[in-house]
Amino acid sequence: MLGVVGLNVISFFFETFFSQYRIINIPNERERGGLYEGILMCIPIILTTTTIKLLQKWIKDNQRITELSNLTLRMELNELRNQINPHFLFNMLNNVKALIRTNPEKATTVIMKLSEFLRYQLYENGEEKTLLTSEIDFLSNFINLEKIRREDLSVDIYVNIDKRTLNSIFIPPNLFTTFVENAVKHSVDFDADENYIKINFKMENEKLYFECINSKNSKYLVSDKKSSGLGLINIKRRLELLYQNTYELDIISTDKEYFVTLMIPV
Repeated sequence: MLGVVGLNVISFFFETFFSQYRIINIPNERERGGLYEGILMCIPIILTTTTIKLLQKWIKDNQRITELSNLTLRMELNELRNQINPHFLFNMLNNVKALIRTNPEKATTVIMKLSEFLRYQLYENGEEKTLLTSEIDFLSNFINLEKIRREDLSVDIYVNIDKRTLNSIFIPPNLFTTFVENAVKHSVDFDADENYIKINFKMENEKLYFECINSKNSKYLVSDKKSSGLGLINIKRRLELLYQNTYELDIISTDKEYFVTLMIPV
């Protein structure tokens, strides 16, 4: 429709302003040929404008789809993070409950330390990224709380990263909490000479490596597989959403030890 209107406008324009320059001796076939040539000239213009319009629409639709996808991703990440945090607090409150009966003084200390965890959750855990040093301090405080309750537990945290690099690394918060929490839970063995947890952080080729090894009771049975596996299921899904196929997670369980190795790009 627009092409026909355009042809009529062009024809009227030429008839009105350029009729005096017309060569009368041109055969009728040439006049008909001129109309065909005009149509052929308009076709590329119509195709070009149509293509531009379709391209603009495709770009807008693609931007909208990308925004919706990113919004869905952020919502799912927040939901998974909110599931991990209550799971962690639930276990800590169980520890406090046990200490209130056996050692009220230690229970008071644990409650005070727990307030520091809540501060971390409120002011740092709400951000998309946090300093690796803050995350290490958080894990150290958590383990120290457990050592108050379990004097036989030996814990070593090694950070094989130079200070300048360490203070410039940002990671998603609570990325290692689930693994350390499981290490604390599985390291309980009253028959063993030593219950231990060894944690190591190192950097290689712009990749951060987290290693966690803990002693294990071969007779330990998970009383509730559904609740105990919730943290690992969530953290695996969170890693998939954050890093897709750029991360590596290996979990090995033997009769005496439990190994976790996680590599993420930074």
